[in-house]
Amino acid sequence: MVGNKPQQDGASAPSFASESGDLIQVGHILDAWGVKGWFKVQAYSNQADALSNAKRWFLKAVAPKTGQRELKVLSLREHGEGLVANADGIVDRSGAEALRGFEVWISRADFPRAGDGEYYWIDLIGLDVLNREGQLLGRVIGLIDTGPHAVLRILPPGVAEPAKPDQEKLIPFVGAFIDDVSLEAKRITVDWGLDF
Repeated sequence: MVGNKPQQDGASAPSFASESGDLIQVGHILDAWGVKGWFKVQAYSNQADALSNAKRWFLKAVAPKTGQRELKVLSLREHGEGLVANADGIVDRSGAEALRGFEVWISRADFPRAGDGEYYWIDLIGLDVLNREGQLLGRVIGLIDTGPHAVLRILPPGVAEPAKPDQEKLIPFVGAFIDDVSLEAKRITVDWGLDF
């Protein structure tokens, strides 16, 4: 993410397109925290490892604000039930308040390596889902976190997006139903019938 000359608040305008499309949205900035430029961050995952690993965050404004920024993150730590961070050039409360509402994006390369049998949700979206008989059940369009496990949201063949909830197939992402996940082949094989 190549940025322009740093602005006074330490942020620069990145070229999101020049980053080969590997940016993933991982959270957003809630508000300023304290008077020395720290700010509160809401991570979209219970594990903020990717945020911690990334030293550069790319911020995208949400309406009514516009624009993009790049931050060089100096520190990120837990505070209460959330996270607080500080970044190069953000030195006071006003600078931190100017970041309020921005979405936080990071490079996919900054994500920690997933362990064997572990997958990032973003990597599962778009994969074809086939049953043991080789019949196409559809394509993963999202996941639902139920607490104990995730559930795949499958868009059946012939159904256009956005699908209505009753048009989707839901398959628990647990060993009892998932036979194989091949990111290379862009396929998930499941023990699931066409009629479910």
